[in-house]
Amino acid sequence: MRESATATQANGFLAAWTVYLRPRVLIVLLLGFSSGLPLALSGSTLAIWMADRGVDLATIGLFSLVGLPYTIKFLWAPLVDALDVPYLTRRLGRRRGWLVLTQLLLAVAILFLGSRDPVTAPFAVAFGALLVAIASATQDIVIDAFRVESLETREQAAGMAAYVTAYRVGMLVSTAGVIGFVAWLEFVGAPRDSVWAWGYAAAALFLAIGFVATLWAREPAAPEAVRPAAHENAVTRVMHTAAGAFREFLARDAAIAILLFVVLFKFCDAFAGVMTGPFVLALGFDKAAYAAIVKGVGLAAALLGGVAGGIVARALPLSTSLWIAAFLQMGSNFVFVWQAYVGVNHAALAVTIVVENFTGAIGTVIFVAYLSALCGDRVHTATQFALLTALAAVGRTTLASGGGFLAEAAGWPMFFTLTALSAIPSLGLLYWLDRRGHLAGLEITKPSP
Repeated sequence: MRESATATQANGFLAAWTVYLRPRVLIVLLLGFSSGLPLALSGSTLAIWMADRGVDLATIGLFSLVGLPYTIKFLWAPLVDALDVPYLTRRLGRRRGWLVLTQLLLAVAILFLGSRDPVTAPFAVAFGALLVAIASATQDIVIDAFRVESLETREQAAGMAAYVTAYRVGMLVSTAGVIGFVAWLEFVGAPRDSVWAWGYAAAALFLAIGFVATLWAREPAAPEAVRPAAHENAVTRVMHTAAGAFREFLARDAAIAILLFVVLFKFCDAFAGVMTGPFVLALGFDKAAYAAIVKGVGLAAALLGGVAGGIVARALPLSTSLWIAAFLQMGSNFVFVWQAYVGVNHAALAVTIVVENFTGAIGTVIFVAYLSALCGDRVHTATQFALLTALAAVGRTTLASGGGFLAEAAGWPMFFTLTALSAIPSLGLLYWLDRRGHLAGLEITKPSP
């Protein structure tokens, strides 16, 4: 009997690995690359380009405002749910039509941005960067909706793990890749005024990966409710979609508790995370150690954690996966308490960062799988997912903002102890929602095509 149970569990984990080879998941992986590619082109890579051209630091700092569309993208998410793209929707379907449109707009915006000069045309560069951010944020909305609608519930975590891994690779291409390419062009003697334009053109060319994935993909079947009624104009349809997304979610059992859980689940992780850099430097580590261990080793651990999270969520029920993620996130904060007493020890820091990034990535992937399962009403997938991710960011952007004051007042060991204990409210909500049957109701999967 025990051997049979062990064999069943082994088969479950084997199936969890093979899910990454399914065409639906591979398409999400490629779309993740397309999603991660544009972010730095209007952010960190643009800042390096401007610094390279001698733009003053104050101006470079102001350009960070062009990233605002990523924060407020939920405001126009109803457009993606409510409106069709002329011609493209008819030929490719609703989601794939929007994907092709955003990818084409992204390519044009990136080429336009790269062709401007930040010294002689700063406003044109700002406009181009804003266009890239808007098109990129809209692509993210569509990809999230496509991923939720295309994958089965038990595939969501694996899909998100593949998406996050490819997203980071896309960011690497648009940062180190573009900057390295520009440096090589300068080395071989290309005119200095044109090297960044060629770098951005090369980045735009990589969008072909997402374009090919979109053409390869199968359009998720659209529910009857998303087809426009003859008496509704576009504005009315968008307003009804936005209102319907809120109304449908708030009508659910325990809706307020669910939303509160969404806000609090990653809070303990974010609370500690915002102070990781200051903590490492305050202990006495130098910037080189920070870059190599926190960023280098941490990135590798996060990628592995994302894959592990996908395997766990595929092999185990959603409720079990959330409990594992919650306790891993909580426990990882105590490793920082240990680090605070150890002090400057590079091997210990590597262990701390590996634990924190590995467990945090597991929690992120499982949590996003949960958010995806919440978007079961496919009429409002894009709108609801954008709203839920905005709520999930509240812990990182707002609730954790007082971390510095607490660290100064309590000291590092007590600070990280308190960040771990801050997980207790979310654990209480998880227990209550689980007992109420909320998580069991999300386990229902749609059949494979």
